[in-house]
Amino acid sequence: MTFKFSLITLTTFALSGCINDTSKLSVEEQAKIIHEKAIVLDTHNDFSNANFVEDKNYTMRLKSQVNLPKMKEGGLDVSWLIVYTGQGELNEVGFTNAHKKAMDKFNSIHRLTKEIAPDQIELALSSDDVRRILKSGKKVAMIGVENGYPIGTDITNVKKFYDLGARYMSLAHNGHSQLSDSNTGDKDKKWLHNGLSDLGKKVLVEMNKWGIMVDISHPSKAANMQMMALSQAPVIASHSASRAMYDHSRNLDDEELLALKKNGGVVQTVAFRSYIDGEKSKNFAKVKFDIYQKFALAQGAKILTKKERKALSADKLDEYWDLYDSISAQAQPEIDAISDTIEQVNVSDFVDHIDYIVKRIGISHVGISSDFDGGGGIDGWNDASETFNVTLELVKRGYNAQDIEKLWGENLLRVLDDVQKVAKEIQAKS
Repeated sequence: MTFKFSLITLTTFALSGCINDTSKLSVEEQAKIIHEKAIVLDTHNDFSNANFVEDKNYTMRLKSQVNLPKMKEGGLDVSWLIVYTGQGELNEVGFTNAHKKAMDKFNSIHRLTKEIAPDQIELALSSDDVRRILKSGKKVAMIGVENGYPIGTDITNVKKFYDLGARYMSLAHNGHSQLSDSNTGDKDKKWLHNGLSDLGKKVLVEMNKWGIMVDISHPSKAANMQMMALSQAPVIASHSASRAMYDHSRNLDDEELLALKKNGGVVQTVAFRSYIDGEKSKNFAKVKFDIYQKFALAQGAKILTKKERKALSADKLDEYWDLYDSISAQAQPEIDAISDTIEQVNVSDFVDHIDYIVKRIGISHVGISSDFDGGGGIDGWNDASETFNVTLELVKRGYNAQDIEKLWGENLLRVLDDVQKVAKEIQAKS
């Protein structure tokens, strides 16, 4: 029995007025009603192409943090699946290879929604699609592009990606792209463009024209401020937390948050351990690393450091992550056995970031994301099956049903509507 359907009796009673005062219910019962009613939307879920084939796919309860059984268990309605490409060389060979990888990702998503499980999940291109699909009883897939690198120097690829279903895109990832500086330059203060490149500015204009939300989660602060100033439509941060709460270059500082509020956008607060509380994360990661290394060495392999991973080619990095996934699965029982003895980043720590950003820029500019299968996950929300725990913590903090509906999906869908409205206006003028 899935999470949503297991709550239907309680929810029906409450919404029909049989329970006139929901405050008489327990906190958990109130949270279940709110979770059932809300559009529960997660803006950032990575995936492996290997999990989108006929004999191994998201209709199965795989080890992946996100798949259809886990979405149903946790009441997660909408999964933004990510067309991700790592940053490579800024030349035609690099652009061509990245474009091919991006197309493979797009094709995997379309295979899932059109061939593998069209009766269970459907691709949405607008907020109206989201509501229609959910009403039909199916889950929703949406597409985000993480890193504009595969655009290359051909601006027509923006429209191509839009036609394939992309509804947001970041102009950089970890490493400066041909379009934008990355947050990673914050460490050595070495920049390629001092924000956006001229090509990046043109790509942003093209994104506004076609209705692709501009994602400021990975670019540099200078690039982010430029994007918010230049964009004719609201922007999003698809998976970032508060830099005031934890000083990491992937998080947004108060100046960026206030600019985002002025822009009308939304920051999708991310449940990524090392962006929420880096010290807790490092302590637990050290223990996990040692256990993983033990399993790796036993099979003649090695767990690499971040520096060692950066030295790998894109193809070798993909091979490494496949190995890493296998070893982490083997080591999980031992990790679970020691988890209770080490303080971990948890749902309460995560909601502390939500609290801070809400107080800083208002409830209408804040959302929720996980970065599942891309490094995200915290104690209590470590895969899609545990999604309800976030709603429960929000209710405990005093957020009401309307607030929680905004956080889970309505704010993001409002921005998508605004972006698509601006696109229609631009197209009409041109």
